[in-house]
Amino acid sequence: MSNPPNASKTALKGAIALAQDVKTHRQAKEQFEELYPVLEAENAEMAEMLRHLWQEYITLQRSAAFWQRLSNAEKDLSDKITEDNIQLQQNYLRLVQEQ
Repeated sequence: MSNPPNASKTALKGAIALAQDVKTHRQAKEQFEELYPVLEAENAEMAEMLRHLWQEYITLQRSAAFWQRLSNAEKDLSDKITEDNIQLQQNYLRLVQEQ
């Protein structure tokens, strides 16, 4: 298995960098699709393996982004519940003091 030339490595690194953000997945996919024929011409088996790895990477990035958004929403909800609880306790203490 030969190493891809520097241009291929650079293009692949760029695609990977773009794939780290779900918002730029389309650009990452386009960049990978442009690179794939070059890799395939150099080494078809390596290129096919890389395509499978690429698809898994994209899937994992999307999954991670989904779970991160879900975690953030859960944290925001928890923070809001905590704030509401503190406010209720303060209101209760004021009510008790007024009586």
